[in-house]
Amino acid sequence: MSDERDTLHRFLLERTAVRGEWVHLDDAWKALLERHDYPPVVRARLGEAYAAVALIAATLKFDGALILQITGSGPLHLLVVQATGSRALRGLARYRGEVPDGDLAEIFGDDARLVITLDPGAGRDRYQGVVELGGGSLSAALDRYFERSEQLPTRVWLAAGTERAAGLLLQGMPAADGTPTRPDSEDWIRATLLADTVAAEELLQLPAQALLLRLFHEERVRLLEGHVMRFACGCSRQKVEEMLRGLGADEVRATLAEEGRVEVTCEFCNARYRLDAIDAEALFASADPQPDVGSTRH
Repeated sequence: MSDERDTLHRFLLERTAVRGEWVHLDDAWKALLERHDYPPVVRARLGEAYAAVALIAATLKFDGALILQITGSGPLHLLVVQATGSRALRGLARYRGEVPDGDLAEIFGDDARLVITLDPGAGRDRYQGVVELGGGSLSAALDRYFERSEQLPTRVWLAAGTERAAGLLLQGMPAADGTPTRPDSEDWIRATLLADTVAAEELLQLPAQALLLRLFHEERVRLLEGHVMRFACGCSRQKVEEMLRGLGADEVRATLAEEGRVEVTCEFCNARYRLDAIDAEALFASADPQPDVGSTRH
């Protein structure tokens, strides 16, 4: 059993042009599950995506957010997970009826799409990559995404249980002259063949050093310092108030007249924000025209 809880490690296969990431999400995963009661199939796919977004974000240098989203017309019709540059994670899933334990088309629908969005924040332009969701697993779908969108070859292996979500990522490194590693290079083929022998239980149970020794025992592996991952939601009362101002005073006042209060629940963390009539009127007081009281000279 791993003693490295909620940890992401980078590592290098030193005599090759291959680097990697390993992640175990423990309390960060349980914190998400405490807020939503998902059936096993939904929980498994969400956990895999949760580990995946942590791994992918770790390959980038950014201060904003990386968002992985799957949408479709199937029983599991929405899955979205997010990682920030500060290593905060959150996620949710939306489903209807019974979700079958089948391939991705059965779970998400034949029309499902995988979207990865990099939002660098600070008003800078977003980057978004979109592919049709295909394959028998999320790992296979992401491998297909990387084949189409990345200059560097990238593969992922994912697993999720009730106590932990885990993952492994390999990526080819550029040569000294900047030339990308080719997917048909000897280093890359050997590394991915070795990683393909990993079992889900090994991903979930073995600590980083033990797993990498098992997979790459003939290689020289350099394990870098770990980074702590955590569950955190970006919601706040201020953001809720900004959203309500966007709806407008008439709509908010109509809700107050009907319900007696305005209540907003965050979909990610289930935090509830309640505003009564006084709170609501205070939102719009600064936007309402103020009476001109003139000036008086003494």
